[in-house]
Amino acid sequence: MFFVDRQTFFQIGGISIQYYAVFILTGVVVAYLIGQHNFKKLGYDKEILSDFVFYLMPIGIAGARLWYVVFMWNEIYSQNPSEIIRIDHGGLAIQGGVVAGLIFSYYFFKKKGIGFLQAGDAIMPEVLVAQALGRWGNFFNQEAHGSQVSRSFLESLHLPNFIIDGMAINGIYYHPTFLYESILNVIGFLLIFFVVKRVASHQGMEFFSYFIWYGIIRFFVEGLRTDSLYVLGFRTAQLTSVVFVAVGLAGMAYVVVKRIRWQ
Repeated sequence: MFFVDRQTFFQIGGISIQYYAVFILTGVVVAYLIGQHNFKKLGYDKEILSDFVFYLMPIGIAGARLWYVVFMWNEIYSQNPSEIIRIDHGGLAIQGGVVAGLIFSYYFFKKKGIGFLQAGDAIMPEVLVAQALGRWGNFFNQEAHGSQVSRSFLESLHLPNFIIDGMAINGIYYHPTFLYESILNVIGFLLIFFVVKRVASHQGMEFFSYFIWYGIIRFFVEGLRTDSLYVLGFRTAQLTSVVFVAVGLAGMAYVVVKRIRWQ
């Protein structure tokens, strides 16, 4: 049976595939193809990126899950530890996946003899594409939305009816924060790919541009959401976003100064 409900894309017997998984996998595939294009231009064997993505996916998912579990421990998992492995019930924090992916990437490319910043320039901007597509999985799950708004507000944004209707949960309309972040992620990728890539004269600029762009947009979009994770009274994603921006700015300063010193 196909197209069972708004969350289930495909089902045969007891086997089902959720829209959330479809969009995440689609995002990974698109990012992978763009990354392969970049790696080919650098002269590397395509098998390198294939191996990288093969290991990165479970590591990224595990990191995203662990991040969520840690910050929702008291609310959910301390009393229901069996829920930790039930990712089909939701609960992935993308920033945790990014952090886990970065740690793995450093060791993977070091082992392959490829510069971390060189690989980062070739791969990291595409993460924005994967994240943009992944947010549509949130839409079908009716999660990661913002605060309550009116239907007229959504109509004033000139959104298609299927998005407006999808943002109605139990008769209440909400900010489509998934859409805000998805669009801004695409814009960020295009800016890095077509502008930063062409004007940057230092290796690592594309890589660090990701952290600055994503950190800024996630900080402001997170402020609209109603399901944020918290630590010490602050939104975890906003604190992490501030760190991302700081890392991006510091990284850019580092590669510029390093280049000047060694010229």
